[in-house]
Amino acid sequence: MVRIILCGFGVVGQSFAKLLLSRSEDLYAKHGLKARIVGVFDSKGSAASSAGIDLNRLLETKKLYGNIAKYHNKEKKANGLDMINGMEAEVLIETTPSNYKDAEPGMSHIVSAMKRGLHVVTVNKGPLALAFPSLIELAAYNQVQLKFSGTVGGGTPILDYAKNSLRGERIVSFQGILNGTTNYILTNMAGGMNFKEALSDAKKKGYVEADESLDIEGFDAAAKLVILANWIMDMKVTIMDIKRKGIRDVTTTDITNARSRRSAVKLIASCNRDLEVSPREIPLDDPLCVNGTLNAITFNSEHSGQQTIIGRGAGGMETASSILRDLLDIKQEVGKI
Repeated sequence: MVRIILCGFGVVGQSFAKLLLSRSEDLYAKHGLKARIVGVFDSKGSAASSAGIDLNRLLETKKLYGNIAKYHNKEKKANGLDMINGMEAEVLIETTPSNYKDAEPGMSHIVSAMKRGLHVVTVNKGPLALAFPSLIELAAYNQVQLKFSGTVGGGTPILDYAKNSLRGERIVSFQGILNGTTNYILTNMAGGMNFKEALSDAKKKGYVEADESLDIEGFDAAAKLVILANWIMDMKVTIMDIKRKGIRDVTTTDITNARSRRSAVKLIASCNRDLEVSPREIPLDDPLCVNGTLNAITFNSEHSGQQTIIGRGAGGMETASSILRDLLDIKQEVGKI
């Protein structure tokens, strides 16, 4: 039995709860994984039970009240760190929003959990963007696993592919479209919208972060670039090392000029000699030139040449599936949890 504390109960947290409900028998039968969520907290409340939380009731409470504070029929103030430090559990799952200023509250959650000997699965990019090298060291020091496959590519296993499928090969550089929101906006601009219209449409579809600058100014793509560069290229970099320019200044003229050259403007994150996120022209026949909310990344290997992986970069259930994948990896690597 693996006991889990879940930080955050937004779209991803709820999707993970639904995934556990629908897959529990299958996970035990195929993988021997029996997961029990013993604590959940978000910014408005918390729920805890050492016997395991009733996930159906938790989801219903969230649906009825917009938060989980009334799960126990009396409001319980959320105090995540108390829960992490006080409850018996094996794994912390961190799904709170990414913050690229000081990475809180996710940073404190992750650090506290690892110091207590909990394995950590995070889809929160903030702590990794600001302190990837030191977090990896802390995990090694405390002999715990730190997993983060959902931080890049959502449900598309980009990190796993580069690390495992290309094992024995040396990746010398890579470049890719790592933010589905900006790709959607640029695709709409290629279809005739101006930037303002395309941004408005993306907001209506729910693709844009509450703080639009995280997408538009390239922070999200830069954070993913940091994770990739550290994990795949063994660099020791943070988001401060990225040369970053977003898409706010891309005009319809830029789009038209690119089309005349049989190219499209895309927000590209690249790791070659330099680490950079910026709008660039990509030939229309390049495998990297995908449209809509798709992500794509091309790895340049020393002997195998180029490999491109394409997939959906976001979505609650897709990201929840990456959390489940990480949990299974921890079980396989650690043994009994």
